[in-house]
Amino acid sequence: MGLNSECVALISGAGRGIGAAAARTLFEAGWVVSLGMRRPAMPDWAAAAPERVHCFAYEATDPGAATGWAADVMARFGRIDALIANAGVMVPKTAVEVTDAEMAHLLEVNVQAPRRLAAACWEPLAASGRGRVVLLGSLSGKRVKSPGSGAYAVSKFAVVGLAHALRHAGFERGIRAVAVCPGFVATDMAAGITDRPAETMTQPEDLARVIHMLIDLPNEASVAEFCVNCQIEESF
Repeated sequence: MGLNSECVALISGAGRGIGAAAARTLFEAGWVVSLGMRRPAMPDWAAAAPERVHCFAYEATDPGAATGWAADVMARFGRIDALIANAGVMVPKTAVEVTDAEMAHLLEVNVQAPRRLAAACWEPLAASGRGRVVLLGSLSGKRVKSPGSGAYAVSKFAVVGLAHALRHAGFERGIRAVAVCPGFVATDMAAGITDRPAETMTQPEDLARVIHMLIDLPNEASVAEFCVNCQIEESF
């Protein structure tokens, strides 16, 4: 049986792209959604049931943001059933060219921020008996595609590792963690690094459907990694 309509999900980076699509998909499926955004704004689709949408000013580089967000959600709704850690950044440099400050920023936003969110939501997730953690990794967390994606890939390899670490940490308490690893998705981030037409990329709405499916699976049908691509992968 899937999670019911009383369940609450936190989605970081919910202002656009994959995060916005995931939030809308869960909302339309009956979820209560808490939208973590740098500039909070109620989306148009929330008008159908504004009481099921919560906006929070979330800044991934703020070490205290995760605990503040989780506490705010618990005070309002009394539960957390799923975390979708989607906020991320890209620095298109090789592992040699990237500066210490840029590498630190990549790791802070892409790795430390979702780790802090998971820790802040951990006890409520465990209390549900089937908490869900979805980390937005990347196929760049599975292989290095090009020199210029090297620094970003380092951070995304760490995201995939974090998903597995959380999976082990919470498995006996009913928490299931999964790394969703897409290739090119039609978002602003992808538009800045490729000339591929948006219509040939994976659409955010389709990735949102994948995320919904993964968090709706029972504990006995757990998925550790889910890779999605708009083009064929190399054979090794």
